[in-house]
Amino acid sequence: MIYKDFKGLKLSALGMGTMRLPVVDGDENHIDQDHVEKMVAYAMDNGINYYDTAWGYHGGNSEISIGKALGKYPRDSFFLADKFPGYDLSNMGKIEEIFEKQLEKCGVDYFDFYLIHNVCELNINQYLDDSYGTRQYLVEQKKKGRIRHLGFSLHGGLDVTKKFLDKYGKDMEFCQMQLNYVDWSLQDAKSQVELLTQRDLPIWVMEPVRGGKLAALPEEDEARLKTLAPDRSVVNWAFRFIQTVPGVEVTLSGMSDLEQMEENISIFGKEDPLSHEELDTLLSVAEDMVGRISLPCTACRYCTGSCPQGLDIPYLLDLYNQYCFTGGGFLVPMALGALPRDKKPWSCQDCGSCVTLCPQQIDIPGALKDFSAKLKENRNK
Repeated sequence: MIYKDFKGLKLSALGMGTMRLPVVDGDENHIDQDHVEKMVAYAMDNGINYYDTAWGYHGGNSEISIGKALGKYPRDSFFLADKFPGYDLSNMGKIEEIFEKQLEKCGVDYFDFYLIHNVCELNINQYLDDSYGTRQYLVEQKKKGRIRHLGFSLHGGLDVTKKFLDKYGKDMEFCQMQLNYVDWSLQDAKSQVELLTQRDLPIWVMEPVRGGKLAALPEEDEARLKTLAPDRSVVNWAFRFIQTVPGVEVTLSGMSDLEQMEENISIFGKEDPLSHEELDTLLSVAEDMVGRISLPCTACRYCTGSCPQGLDIPYLLDLYNQYCFTGGGFLVPMALGALPRDKKPWSCQDCGSCVTLCPQQIDIPGALKDFSAKLKENRNK
């Protein structure tokens, strides 16, 4: 196992995420506890010492499950991370109540790592509003030793990150962000990494295989990678990309069974970053994967001046591309939730003025109509 030094701690470079634990009969709220305990035993035996949970995972049962599994081991033999669920705005102002309950659910007296969870467009104003007392309370718990290290997880854009760090950066010790070779460009993770590096904040990675999407590639894409390394799995490529990004300390993987865990642990047996040729090829594969689905908007913004609704069309098309590539998800709806009601995709009047100015000749009204339909369809599922 590769280990990274963080303020004198020896952290396993591979951490066990608990958002996708094995379940019984497909019921996300019914965790297969026996299987989880076997996985934790294997993880502990093979060098993983970092475990990440959260309030909302598995309907609130993830904290209980991992707490039981880790409760069989000495408290100083593992590092446990939990998070304040600010993705749900109804939780704002409830930090003390939730934090105390999390300690109880996990069966511990302190958290090694604690995160302000899912900083994004939808909640940035509430997180920055000191009247809720979120940051103040967590800083106080750190002083008391009930939180050993404080950080934040990120799902917002670059401007959101800057706002958060400008106000609370002095209290943050690390940042957890979505990072993989597709989102390097698709979600501009590259710029986020550059900003965090400038702020001297180490990076924790989530979604290294993008919820499993990068664990099985289209044949044509896998074939291109096989020409460079015939025996390397596509999962190996994904993790080795993360090893290539400077500043990364811990990579979290939401492993759902022992087979996944065994493969991932074997990959993290040694540090093996990609060569320049391999990196260029992998990013080219990612560009082709996204290009088959996404619209070729270059954000020239010629369209915005003519829109009678004043829509931020490039931003909406960027969200549309992300939504189409992911096939849904929760991040794009959260970003849309932060927009005024009359600035959302369904506010398009289908006047077509934007199309006449678009150098790429994108059917913008058609895309926004399709975006609205996809969002409605997913809401009704």
